[in-house]
Amino acid sequence: MTVESVKPEARRTAASQLREPPLAGGALPLLGHGPKLARDPLAFMAELRDHGDVVRLRLGPKTVYAVTAPALTGALALSPDYIIAGPLWESLEGLLGKKGVATANGPQHRRQRRTIQPAFRLDAIPAYGPIMEEEAHGLTERWRAAETVDCTSESFRVAVRIAARCLLRGQYMDERAERLCVALATVFRGMYRRMVLPLGPLYRLPLPANREFNRALADLHLLVDEIVAERRASGQKPDDLLTALLEAKDDNGEPIGEQEIHDQVVAILTPGSETVASTIMWLLQVLAEHPEHAERVRAEVESVTGGRPVGFDDVRRLTHTNNVVVEAMRLRPAVWILTRRAVTDTELGGCRIPAGADIVYSPYAIQRDARSYTGNLEFDPDRWLPERAKNVPKYAMSPFGVGNRKCPSDHFSMAQLTLVTAVVATSFRLEPAPGSNDGTRVGITLRPHRLLLKPVPR
Repeated sequence: MTVESVKPEARRTAASQLREPPLAGGALPLLGHGPKLARDPLAFMAELRDHGDVVRLRLGPKTVYAVTAPALTGALALSPDYIIAGPLWESLEGLLGKKGVATANGPQHRRQRRTIQPAFRLDAIPAYGPIMEEEAHGLTERWRAAETVDCTSESFRVAVRIAARCLLRGQYMDERAERLCVALATVFRGMYRRMVLPLGPLYRLPLPANREFNRALADLHLLVDEIVAERRASGQKPDDLLTALLEAKDDNGEPIGEQEIHDQVVAILTPGSETVASTIMWLLQVLAEHPEHAERVRAEVESVTGGRPVGFDDVRRLTHTNNVVVEAMRLRPAVWILTRRAVTDTELGGCRIPAGADIVYSPYAIQRDARSYTGNLEFDPDRWLPERAKNVPKYAMSPFGVGNRKCPSDHFSMAQLTLVTAVVATSFRLEPAPGSNDGTRVGITLRPHRLLLKPVPR
């Protein structure tokens, strides 16, 4: 799916005509809406549009503006009046740092995008095809008929291995993938709590949850340091993203600093692996819950391949498989909440937004809104057929973002997600296993609580 980038339309309104957005109900003294966001955030965000296209929230002592209409999220993403900042990014700084492409703004962000963009050009992605094929088929080759598959660890393993082997040319096998899987689950859960309940000093107390969070965060950074140190010690300079970072120059023509290299590798390896792995989990759940679409994927693959193993070069012809991926991302987006910060007094939807204000919006809520989608809660991949997709409002589906913050790895990610889905659907039927819980676990990203499946050979 391609998101069209356009220039934002002028949205200035005479100051006298601007209004104050309504305040959402249910705020508690001191804590504001934080407890509601912590208790049932998806339902809370989904209900906000009933109160307006822009709604005020309280997170602790802060006023935060929630944007609920697709057109306004597009304007927000495309306008220079807003930057990457706010509660989400502040909670992520312990992981992503302040010098990586995910959190940088202005000239630094543009320079970093120029450094990493070549690795994700359309003409560069086919070179990753053999690795994607090997890892996707390796995933199913590890499975045994009727044996329970832990889809959390398996999804992380394939996501990390593809990212590491394609972009960092590292042989970072199962042990590191498992470490990343365990650590990210703890870190992203803790970061979400810190975002919606900004209790400051309480998170520095030596409580069990805080100690667990700190250990997981330290292991993530140690993992990245190991990757960079091994590359330097090897003396090798393969044509990959890590080499580009180690040889990158700053605006003065000097090598970029060690902290920026570290933060860039973190931004490549961890959030990308977390979001792709979460999406793979949901795709495996979809194949189990909707066997009719799993069968359509299998039939489509066999019609394209003639029975040979599906490969990277087949991906562009797998129309229904691609639509299954897009529809899974619509209903269960890995990235379900985003924030921005106004850098000047401005407006959205006729509402006054003061300089320094934080703005939050939820792709999850927007992509499930009945105002944008017929059968909004139904899993319907055919809604992405060209004749139906044209009816979806602009910006009501932006799984990789919009504008200069659009994820540079969108085509890379779609290729591996489509290939993994095709390989699994042609190899096995998936059935729920005892103890499985595919309910949504909310952190910085969305994933199933504990997805256990049994593969049944085709």
